Amino acid sequence: MGVRDEFLARSWEMPGRHWKERPGLVGGLDLRAGGTWLAVDPEAPRVATVLNGRGRMAAEDGRASRGELPLRLAADGKPGRIDLPAFDPFHLVCAEADRVRMWSWDGGTMVERSLGPGLHLVVNSGLEGEGQLEGQTEDAYMSARLGHFRPRLEEAARPVPGEGPAGEAWGAWFPLVNGDGLARADHRALLPVLDLGEGRVWGTTSVSLIALTAGGVRYDFTAVPGDPASWGRVL
Repeated sequence: MGVRDEFLARSWEMPGRHWKERPGLVGGLDLRAGGTWLAVDPEAPRVATVLNGRGRMAAEDGRASRGELPLRLAADGKPGRIDLPAFDPFHLVCAEADRVRMWSWDGGTMVERSLGPGLHLVVNSGLEGEGQLEGQTEDAYMSARLGHFRPRLEEAARPVPGEGPAGEAWGAWFPLVNGDGLARADHRALLPVLDLGEGRVWGTTSVSLIALTAGGVRYDFTAVPGDPASWGRVL
């Protein structure tokens, strides 16, 4: 599951094959920088996603877009040689049918780890919120989110998506990824919306659900977070 939180005014396009130099990849297109927040290679099969991290920001001159990273990872299965100081901090997750790996860059050090079988939740403060700071409002919200949704996801039967509509394919997880009945202003919300003033509204703009098997990919997507009827199948 991938939840994209961003300023609502930032322009983007629905998932598709948007990159001529990487014609096999599928993902949503960020129109500002040309990259993506989540990319899928259905032939591999492989999925990669990026989250903003914490730490020292890159210099303004020469800063690279983190939206390039999921494309690189989905295509190659590894970050390869990248100019790390050009990127703001990030968490980069790559999943294949038999393994999941995560890279975290804080502006000074890149850490790679393998994630074993089971449920793993990654937020801006890291895996399971491990880097959260006491007294920071954003971290308090993420902690509340983890506290509510981790036990709910653990209790729900693990989906084994096949054919059929998203609600049927994702079973007990489906109402959870549609918000679990929480108001979007609730501090625990999976799909938040926050009015930051001066016309700036930040919140969840889309949700992706992806299952990988040795034989292929199931990729469902909604651009209307919280609306069960809005889901469509991409792959």
